[in-house]
Amino acid sequence: MKIGLEVFVEKAHKKYKKSRLGVLCNQASVDAKLRHISDHVSDKKLGLTIGCFLGPQHGIRGEKQDNMIESTDFTDPRTGVPVYSLYSNVREPSDAMLENIDTFVVDLQDVGTRIYTFAYTMANCMRAAKRTGKKVVVLDRPNPIDGVTLEGNCLKPEFSSFVGQFPMIVRHGMTMGELALLFNEAFGIGCELEVIRMQGWKRNMSAPQWKRDWVPPSPNVPNYYSVLTFPGSVLFEGTNISEARGTTKPFEFIGAPYINADALAAEMNAKKFKGVYFRAVFFQPTYQKWAGEVCGGVQIHVSDASKFTPYRVGIHLLQAMAKQGGNKFSWKKPPYEYEFEKMPIDLIAGTDKLRQLIDSGQSLKPLEQAADAECKAFAKLRKNFLLYK
Repeated sequence: MKIGLEVFVEKAHKKYKKSRLGVLCNQASVDAKLRHISDHVSDKKLGLTIGCFLGPQHGIRGEKQDNMIESTDFTDPRTGVPVYSLYSNVREPSDAMLENIDTFVVDLQDVGTRIYTFAYTMANCMRAAKRTGKKVVVLDRPNPIDGVTLEGNCLKPEFSSFVGQFPMIVRHGMTMGELALLFNEAFGIGCELEVIRMQGWKRNMSAPQWKRDWVPPSPNVPNYYSVLTFPGSVLFEGTNISEARGTTKPFEFIGAPYINADALAAEMNAKKFKGVYFRAVFFQPTYQKWAGEVCGGVQIHVSDASKFTPYRVGIHLLQAMAKQGGNKFSWKKPPYEYEFEKMPIDLIAGTDKLRQLIDSGQSLKPLEQAADAECKAFAKLRKNFLLYK
């Protein structure tokens, strides 16, 4: 398998030798030998000109552990090139940032879930390119949780935010390059766009089949299993339940001090979800929610990724924990990801229906049925933008 970065370095870069590049990347923008894109593009052998680097959430070096911690601009000490943060007072590049570039080069590893900011930072760069007459080149990377499986409800436009700008389902099964095409054509950005395709990636491949080291694209997805559980466990960001930030198992451990771990594990295992086992656990986060306090909960052990349904598991786990928590359970209040009025859970879920069903103690079946229909509709839309078989 060759990713877009490797194809670009081998040959595709040659048409951009006369272009000043603005490179959107982070610490995971590496090739199979773990060589970073900044090493490649600054190599004199390629003959490229770098106008600036741009970094997404968590910083271009991935050093910001927690959510909603902004990064600052600085000068790269090795290349002398300015580095601009797109997770600070701006999320879309300003005209001043773009004075010294002609072409955006995007090389970011996505996690395969709608609720993740990197794809929207790419979209914001695409808007800036359209505004200023520049081009966007996306160096494609694979979807780590496969490019086949679709799951979850479609975001309603009234709940669009920096964790979900477009009407997409939760687990979209697309690559960054395919998302760029979708954003550009179906959702109307309309910039000049080129996707440098991968070679040898098949849609049914997930990260363990790449035979490459996993470099965390953000600090709290340290391994494949944290990414695999993410489409469901990310929902807990909208609650006072810990998604285990500040532990060694973020998005795999879920818990709170008021949860009876053994009872919760027994209840979830009784639901007989396929491909997963819920083990009672106790953990003590070092920061963020419940820092320094012992939380009871479960670890989501995935035994068969092909049968595991993370979103469905996530909404049922959330319902079970909210019911068990009673008055101790609460929804997180705004602000969340630069939104100051709407409930964070509604932005994450892309709908207020999940919160309403849980608050009223009703069955989640209507939401699940709607999600199934929305997945079918999204599948028809996305097929126009798929680049791989």
